[in-house]
Amino acid sequence: MTKLTKRIVDGLAPEAKERIIWDQELPGFGIRIYPTGRKVYLVQYRSSGRTRRKNLGQHGVLTADEARKEAKLVQADVARGGDPSAERKAKLRSLTVAALAERFLAEHVALHCKPSTHYDYSNTVRGTINPALGPIKITEITRADIANFHHQKRDTPYQANRAVALLSKMFNVAEDWGLRPQGSNPATRIKKYREVEKKRYLNDAEQAQLGETLFEGLDSGELSEYVVAAIYLLMLTGCRLKEIQALQWDFVTSTHLELPDSKTGRRRIPLPREAQTVLDALPRREGNPYVILGDSPEGHYNDLQKPWRKIRAKAGLHDVRLHDLRHTYASVAVTNGIDPFMLKEIMGHKNLSTTLRYAHLADDAVQRAAGSIASRLASAMQRSEGRPHGLRAVG
Repeated sequence: MTKLTKRIVDGLAPEAKERIIWDQELPGFGIRIYPTGRKVYLVQYRSSGRTRRKNLGQHGVLTADEARKEAKLVQADVARGGDPSAERKAKLRSLTVAALAERFLAEHVALHCKPSTHYDYSNTVRGTINPALGPIKITEITRADIANFHHQKRDTPYQANRAVALLSKMFNVAEDWGLRPQGSNPATRIKKYREVEKKRYLNDAEQAQLGETLFEGLDSGELSEYVVAAIYLLMLTGCRLKEIQALQWDFVTSTHLELPDSKTGRRRIPLPREAQTVLDALPRREGNPYVILGDSPEGHYNDLQKPWRKIRAKAGLHDVRLHDLRHTYASVAVTNGIDPFMLKEIMGHKNLSTTLRYAHLADDAVQRAAGSIASRLASAMQRSEGRPHGLRAVG
């Protein structure tokens, strides 16, 4: 053993087998000489009862004095409870964000979430997260990386917020799997962008125009009877698109649609007479359990968005989405005085607050009711028949 200096290290010749020369001055500090002549500084230490070694750098890139300083820093870290060698190996074995997302979808979402959730998450991963963050190691990604990613998506606030929420779920699961330290989720405390909720309601004239367009398309053969039925059922029941699109005959009773599973779990949806009439007119296909049939012998109609784009264009409803038919159902219910608690059950809302977002639509009805009440009271309080309303009439 001798003190390692540049002159000493330069003079060390390679042998048939690699060897380590230890420094006399700093225990645990040494240099490894390979048969090829390559020389690498290292530090040896003990952690959790095990001897570990960490490479510091190649001679020529580091001097002996620089390597000795690095070795002291490592030893200080070990004294504080660290394990630099294990941490480096963990980083090398660390998954990328893309690899974590793949495992998250396969081992967590597929087992614990609905198929629709798996579909939505997969689209967000492929289309939004992976192109920007996919190659980054999950042990190296920081909150600044996530915040910058969120900022870059600021023009699409809904997409940006959903992507960060999904990243947060992924990193929470990564902590549960021991892939990141507990409490290190880099996607927390990212302030969400304000989302302007899109709510479009069809007024009476637009509802009539939609109905006329549907019947014209049905009469001309341009529209399938199943497409027309699906749109009518969306309007008449307030169901979500997937609830009607994947509706099975086994779920249909004389009074209700008994859905075994939906976005909010099991649902029992009232089936009005008009909706029952639509269902009664639909032909069934032997061996196919679905109500809204497409080209597949055993499946349902897969893409109602495509015919809907043609329908709304012909009806002059260019900004109306299929989901707006559900909004229209709720708006008609509210303006006709349906109790919010009752509407919550009909719509299958998880929280009453969701239903109450339609409450402002009842303003006109409330105003008319208030006016009627005031008119009756004012008439009753008149002191003589035929006197006008107002303060002078009271005096």
